[in-house]
Amino acid sequence: MTIDNMKKTTFEKVGFEQWKELAVNSLKGKPYEKLVTRTLEGIELEPLYFEKPELDSSSTVLSMKRTPGWIIAQQTIADSSAHFLEQLEDSLKKGNEAIVYDGIHQFDWNDDQLLRLSSFISKYPVFLFNVRNDDPLLRAFDFVHHEVREAVSGTIQVEDWVMPVGYNNIRTAGVDLWKEHHEGADAVTELAFALAEAARIAADYESFQAFADNYFVRFPVDTHFFMEIAKLRAFRVLWQAFAQGYNFDEAPFIPVLAVTSLRSFSKLDPYVNLLRAGNETFAAVLGGADMIQAHPHNILTGPNASSIRYSRNMQLVLKEETHVEKVLDPAGGSYFIEKLTEQLVEKSWELFLEIDSMGGMEHFQKGKRIQELSLKLQAETANGRKSLIGTNIYAELAAVNFEDWGGFHPVARLAEPFEGLRHSFSEKQPKTVLLTFGKLKDFKPRADFVSGFLATGGIKSDWSPVFDSAEHAIEWLQKEKPEYAIVCGKDEVVAAVLETLLGQLPVGIMLDVAGKIDEKTLQHWKQLGLNGIVFNGQNKIEKLQDILNSWQGGSRK
Repeated sequence: MTIDNMKKTTFEKVGFEQWKELAVNSLKGKPYEKLVTRTLEGIELEPLYFEKPELDSSSTVLSMKRTPGWIIAQQTIADSSAHFLEQLEDSLKKGNEAIVYDGIHQFDWNDDQLLRLSSFISKYPVFLFNVRNDDPLLRAFDFVHHEVREAVSGTIQVEDWVMPVGYNNIRTAGVDLWKEHHEGADAVTELAFALAEAARIAADYESFQAFADNYFVRFPVDTHFFMEIAKLRAFRVLWQAFAQGYNFDEAPFIPVLAVTSLRSFSKLDPYVNLLRAGNETFAAVLGGADMIQAHPHNILTGPNASSIRYSRNMQLVLKEETHVEKVLDPAGGSYFIEKLTEQLVEKSWELFLEIDSMGGMEHFQKGKRIQELSLKLQAETANGRKSLIGTNIYAELAAVNFEDWGGFHPVARLAEPFEGLRHSFSEKQPKTVLLTFGKLKDFKPRADFVSGFLATGGIKSDWSPVFDSAEHAIEWLQKEKPEYAIVCGKDEVVAAVLETLLGQLPVGIMLDVAGKIDEKTLQHWKQLGLNGIVFNGQNKIEKLQDILNSWQGGSRK
């Protein structure tokens, strides 16, 4: 084909039905609905997004964000005021763009140190969280010269503290969704709560403009990449609608702060946390956050110089390599994200109106809603529907540091039940074998699955030789004397050997079967001495706890 012919070539327009047909063909007989995923928010994620959403969220997001880019906000982690200043100065030289402080641990500060801190405050944005009104660090604001106070910007999360005169660009009326998020709130709940809290706080101000000039919001960003992008974008659309309720055609600018969530962080494979934090950070970037704080990957057990540098550098790399800081709404125009934004806006606004109709947050059953969402999230993690790489799937049987650092306010995490089981099995565990029957191609998928299943609880398992009869397996068991065994093989092969195996099973061995079995057969086998079954989609936490209890308790002879 010549270049002239290429220029004249046209492509046939492809419609939704043709794409759908291709998708169905790839499923090899399974229904199209198998590709639809339902989220915790009750939103159905389609495999194909072919039409532009009705809501033009891009124009709203563009009008609501002042400038492209974001502030790299590296939290200064230290054990004394002198160390804080040293770490702060070092991080600012290496790419950090803000002063970030968590007041969970207060330091003693002398006037010379506060004066030095004030020199940084006059040059860099300030973000202080969980600060008590008696924190000596707050005195640093008294040391800043009056002529430069107007240029100082940022947010301070503190109650019952009077800001010194002259700081007109420091915001103190913030809504922080950190607690609600880690208790189990989904994106819809976080967005609705942010608006409901804003309405409550605004009632204490003489005007909406005065409130908006002092308001900020902070969202934790979790690992559901596209949902978190849409969440931040949806808030700007919701804020525009919220302001219109106060007769503002154009909503005043408010900073949207983002912080990487710890809800999906795990002690079991901390380097996966680095990937999680990177995922969360990039989602916050694409969602249009004005400030992003990324936690070190080993924050649960204690950050070090390397992990702090990694958490800072991931933002520097994103700025340097992706150029997204040059775009106001980098996610705009994606039908998928636009539709997701639209759905979050609709659902969140509906929940906000429901809360408002009840008289505000103080009359809304906040705890009940979050508890229900938390239980769903925990169940999805336990049965594997929500993957935590290195924790509930692809777990590595390596040494684990279970110590708590304690440098942040304790939060609920999805990995904690698995960490507890790993800790229980870390010092002593049953000698575990997989009894394999039949041909390799028949039993290997189940044996691989069971090995991975047990590893999430910290249980190491070995494969037996391949057996062709129950008698050979019993001879081997009598010689090896394992404490726990799981039979792996095709259903018909297992059915042929199991009753004989149970009838002659050596004393002291707990026996399970790999695979899902009909209830009648399962009850019959349990009457003969079977402990239980291991299958895909099972609640791993309950099963692993059952293994622990049975091994330590009455099932052992």
